[in-house]
Amino acid sequence: MTTKPRREVAAKRPISITAVVDAVGALAAGNLRGHLYLYDTNKAGGSTGFGSEELQTKAQRGDQLMWNCLALECEAFVAIDGIVIDSEFCEPERKVYPGTDVAYWTGTVKKAATGPIPYQIKFKVGTRDAPITTTLSPTIVG
Repeated sequence: MTTKPRREVAAKRPISITAVVDAVGALAAGNLRGHLYLYDTNKAGGSTGFGSEELQTKAQRGDQLMWNCLALECEAFVAIDGIVIDSEFCEPERKVYPGTDVAYWTGTVKKAATGPIPYQIKFKVGTRDAPITTTLSPTIVG
């Protein structure tokens, strides 16, 4: 009896996606429109839309994605509360740096994108109880 070799999704490269949140503006407006600036580390690989809410991150099957955030104002609190994306494409998971309470989210691209894969990021901002979710969608593109 012969068995087929298992096809593993090997991590190709890490792509860091950073969200810079204008917490004061987002809290005043009640939304992130015009108060969120997204960047990634794959500009050379073809990502576009830097500094906007509609970042298009170029990623391939096996790439490791890592989301993190920081507040535009140093005394404001922002944190990623969740990432909503097609689970057949990627399943983001919350992790914490060892010995700290600093969280980040990570996920591996499971399959090639045949078109743009939109996703939403939910942010905890300031002392507001309910998260604020992106209104415009960043995407992962193949």
